[in-house]
Amino acid sequence: MTPYARILSVAVAGVLMAGAPAAAETLKMMTGPQGGSWYPLGGAIQGIVEKNVPGVSVQVLPGAGISNVKGVQEGKAELGFGNAVSTVDGVAGRAPFESKTDKVCQLATLYFQYFHFVALADSGVKTVADAKGKGLTTQQKGNTGEQMTRDVLKVHGLSYEAMSKVNFGSYTDSVAQLKDGHAQMFTLITTVPASAVQDLASGRDIRVLEVPDEKLKALQEINRGYDKRVIPAGSYPKQDKDVQTIGTWTHLITGCTQPEDRVYRITKALLNSIPDLALVVSAVKGLTAKEMATDLGIPFHPGALKAYKEAKVM
Repeated sequence: MTPYARILSVAVAGVLMAGAPAAAETLKMMTGPQGGSWYPLGGAIQGIVEKNVPGVSVQVLPGAGISNVKGVQEGKAELGFGNAVSTVDGVAGRAPFESKTDKVCQLATLYFQYFHFVALADSGVKTVADAKGKGLTTQQKGNTGEQMTRDVLKVHGLSYEAMSKVNFGSYTDSVAQLKDGHAQMFTLITTVPASAVQDLASGRDIRVLEVPDEKLKALQEINRGYDKRVIPAGSYPKQDKDVQTIGTWTHLITGCTQPEDRVYRITKALLNSIPDLALVVSAVKGLTAKEMATDLGIPFHPGALKAYKEAKVM
């Protein structure tokens, strides 16, 4: 190749590279276990972002409420689902977090989840205080439902040590244990009605336990992210009255160092796509832009703040 031809070929290659579209940047998003609502919701958000934010692709990963916050804090993911009650613990630097999660910012509030404390009807457990000496099954550590279980037991003067045994596993495992009589109580945080609780109720009579006002107040002293909610009568077989419980918001978090314009575009795309999210998780149905901008006690990312102010909901 002559020197002229070599120069020409380099120049042509440079023009072609300049005209080629830049490779999409992949954002990792930590969601929840397969079989839960977070994983498919993550897939829906993936589609919305990739359609509306040029140059960005999303990789959906499994996760859990507490581990997702840690993942975003440590830079292992750029996006993730969280439960406000756990994320607030991180902001404050309380257990189970070793230090303050100062690199985690709020992007969007999505829907409310309800804490369920379920007991077999023939177990003799009519209140949480009756749980002493009984068998309990809950989620694995790293899940918000497990953390909430410890808090609820604490305000009732109990702990895992007061139980006859405690198992940590999946919803499916927990339901099987109660159906077989290997445990008498099951705790989880999810939407209403919960399919796992309905499954359990199809084989055993159950009782959904209340968290009364005085215990709610004590829980809010532990964590301001706890809120009062009611599981309506008829949500589960033979549930003939409303049951007061606690709960917390599912929300989307992002790394505080993410570019402002990118987070602004993601937030704006979600604001315009709420009906699409509701098709995947029914609990999102009825979500408003103002609710998406709910202040949960977690610092907003500047890009999200810009989108909400533009939408006139803040």
